[in-house]
Amino acid sequence: MQTSEIKVPRRILGSLLSSLAAGVVPRSGAAYIAVGRDEEISALADDLDALSEGGGRMRLLIGKYGSGKSFLMQLLRGYAIEREFVCADCDLSPERRICGRAGTGIATFRELMKNLSCKASPDGGALPVILAKWHSAMAAALAEEGVTAEHAEFDRKLTAKVYEVVKSTETQVGGFDFARVIGLYFAAKRDEDHEKASACLRWLRGEYNTRMEARRELGVGAIIDDDNWFDYIKLYAVFFRQIGFAGFLVMLDEGVNLYKIANRISRENNYEKLLSVFNDSLQGRTPGLGVILGGTPQFLEDPRRGLYSYEALRSRLCDARVMQEGNYRNLMGPVIRLRRMSDNELLALCTRLTVLYGQYHKIDTPVTMEQMKRFLTFCTERAGADSMITPREITREYLGILDILLQNPQVRFDDLIAPAVERLGGSEDEEWSIEEFEV
Repeated sequence: MQTSEIKVPRRILGSLLSSLAAGVVPRSGAAYIAVGRDEEISALADDLDALSEGGGRMRLLIGKYGSGKSFLMQLLRGYAIEREFVCADCDLSPERRICGRAGTGIATFRELMKNLSCKASPDGGALPVILAKWHSAMAAALAEEGVTAEHAEFDRKLTAKVYEVVKSTETQVGGFDFARVIGLYFAAKRDEDHEKASACLRWLRGEYNTRMEARRELGVGAIIDDDNWFDYIKLYAVFFRQIGFAGFLVMLDEGVNLYKIANRISRENNYEKLLSVFNDSLQGRTPGLGVILGGTPQFLEDPRRGLYSYEALRSRLCDARVMQEGNYRNLMGPVIRLRRMSDNELLALCTRLTVLYGQYHKIDTPVTMEQMKRFLTFCTERAGADSMITPREITREYLGILDILLQNPQVRFDDLIAPAVERLGGSEDEEWSIEEFEV
C-alpha cells in the first residue's frame, strides 16, 4: 500500500492515533499501520487455513513489552473476521486466569464472550448477532423450500432445524445442556419471551453463579464455571463451524500475569491447564479452534516461575538445539518469537504515521524524509537500542514530536531533534546508514 493512497475513516483514524500516542494497541485500524512482520503474519495466516479445514492450533507469541505482540493479535483478529471466523480476545490479569477459584477462571470466559466478534459485529458482543444470523439463514432455507413464516409448519420445521444442528454438540462435554439452552433461546424468541431469552444468553455467557439459579430459571442443571469453561470454548468452536463459520479464534494476551502468580501451586495449576489446552489443540481434539497466547521471554523461559519451570511444557516449547546453535527461526513451531524490527521497517512506520497524522489534522505535516532519518538515528544509536528498541517506543516518541510541532508552529523539527543527536555525540549531517525503503 502506498502511503499517498491511504484513506482512513476519520472515526477510526482518531481512535488509532490516540491509542498509539498513549502506547495502547488500537482495536480497529491496525491494518493501516501494519509494517514488517510479514513472516509472522504469513505463519499465522496458514494457521487460519488449517482451522477452516477442521484442524486445531495453539501458538505462543513471545516478545518484549512493546514489541508488537498485542498489535499482531489485533491485526490477525481483523484478518480472521474478514475470513468469516468468530474471534474472542482477552487480557489475562490477577482477576482473570486460565485456572483458578473464586471466579478467576470463569472471569476469563466472561471477558471472551464480552469481546466475541464476527464480521457482522466486529467490536464485540456478537453472540446475539450470531444466533440471529443463524435464525435468518434457517428461515431463508425454509422459504426456499416453500415454507414461509406464515405457514402453519414453519415453527415446527424451524425448531427441527435448530435441533438438527445443536444435536451434533451433544457428544461434547456439556453439549446436552448447551443444546437445551439454545433450543430454549429460540423458543423464547418465537414466543417473544424476552426475559427467558435474556436468561438463556446469561447462561451461554457464563453469568450464572449457582446451579440452583440456572435450574430455577431455565430448568438446566449445569452452569459454566471455573472448572469447565474451556470445555465450553471447545464446544463453541464445534457449534460455530456447524452454523457456517470458518472456525473460532481465541486470543489470550498478557500471559506474564500467570508468571506473576505468587503461589506455586496455583501457578502450576494454570500451567497444567495450559498443557491440557496445548495437547488438545495439537492432537486434533479441538476442531476449528485456534488459541494464541501472548507473553514475554521471561514468562516463557524463566526456569523458576516461567513455563519452562513446568517440565512437561518446557519439553514441548523449548527450541530445538540446532536452532539455538545456528540462530535460526522456526515459524512452524508452537512458539513465534518476535524479532526486532529493522531500521528500514521503522522508517516505513514513521512515514506511514506522518501521512495518517496529516490526514487526520488536515495539514501538510512539516517533516521531511531526511528529518525522519535523523530521528531514527537518534533512537537507534542509544545504548542497547540494537536489541531493546521497540515499535511502541518509536511510535510514542514520534507522535509526541508531531503533536509539539502542531501546537507550536514556530518550532522546527530540527530544533527538537538536534540537541538529542548532539548528546549522543553524533552529527546532524552524518550519513544515514540504512538502505532506502520504498513505502
